[in-house]
Amino acid sequence: MRLIAVVFFFLTILTAAVPDSSLDQLIAAHEAALGGKGAIQKLHSIVIRGVYHEPGPIADNAALIPHAYQAWMRPYFEHIGDPADQHPNLREGFDGSSWEYYGDPGVTVRTVGAAAAATRHGAEFLQDSLLDSANKGTRLALEGWEEIANNPAWRIRARLIDGSEKIIFLDKRTLLIVAERKSAQLHAFGKPVLSETRFSEYKPFAGVMMWQTARETDIKSGDVLNEFRRVKVEVNTVSDVAEFSPPNLPQTPLQRWLELLYAERADPVSVRYSYRLFREANPALDTRAGIEFIGYQMVKMGDLKSAIELLKANATDYPASASAQFGLGRAYTAAGDAENARKSFSRALTIYPDFKKATEGLNALR
Repeated sequence: MRLIAVVFFFLTILTAAVPDSSLDQLIAAHEAALGGKGAIQKLHSIVIRGVYHEPGPIADNAALIPHAYQAWMRPYFEHIGDPADQHPNLREGFDGSSWEYYGDPGVTVRTVGAAAAATRHGAEFLQDSLLDSANKGTRLALEGWEEIANNPAWRIRARLIDGSEKIIFLDKRTLLIVAERKSAQLHAFGKPVLSETRFSEYKPFAGVMMWQTARETDIKSGDVLNEFRRVKVEVNTVSDVAEFSPPNLPQTPLQRWLELLYAERADPVSVRYSYRLFREANPALDTRAGIEFIGYQMVKMGDLKSAIELLKANATDYPASASAQFGLGRAYTAAGDAENARKSFSRALTIYPDFKKATEGLNALR
């Protein structure tokens, strides 16, 4: 009984900071806990350099040498990938719309759907949906509380202006965000996964509290999906809007054409026509890998008819390519055409029997 009384007293102390809180009171208290409205408004830009690892957590003995870069600038700009690296494997950002730049094959795609949602959600300044929610069109609802890491936390549902939802957990003692839950695809063809990200090690920068470690876990399996640790934080060091747009690099005719094909993705007839014209005009140019890439991007965006038209032409023009057949099979799979997907994966395995992804694709259809 004494232990129960102690626990009850402890919980009473934790909740005393905001007794019987209304949502507005909680948000105001959270803002104050971060450092106050004045300090928050003085932040114009934030640059984070840190260590990122997926899947799984960062090893406890890992050397924390920064390799990951993320920047934000008011009102809505975001950039992932150090702009000093002119030819990265992948860079992405939000400059009013979501984009991804791939160093190979050297093209930029403006994303929609789940890919765009992930980018624009990450562009939220301070990554805090509780701040300035009314102006952002975010609807909040207080749903009681539950324990996070053995500590009581307020449970707040946030419905963003694009219709997506997440659950935000506000520690009752510190009034800082300690966790978020959401359902999202982990990759282009995966099913949505319910995950929880926990934030820890808050420290002040320019008078504003910011978390230093974020670890995302698959709630169903318990597997750690990724972890990010901030090593260096720079405040108000960026002012050039151009930093948040795709890199403006010289392009080859093939790279320009691939971007144009992607821009036509809503019109299968135009895609097929443009493909044939370019191939006839450049018969010696190897377009296979570039078309496989753009076809994959079309599938990601949900433009399945155009993707199938394009990848079908690619497989016809490169009949000895296992990857061309695999790309077509993947598009058929996304379109729900199991019969043609099976044929394409089988052709890929006939060309290259050890093609693991084609085997996995074929097995998934059984």
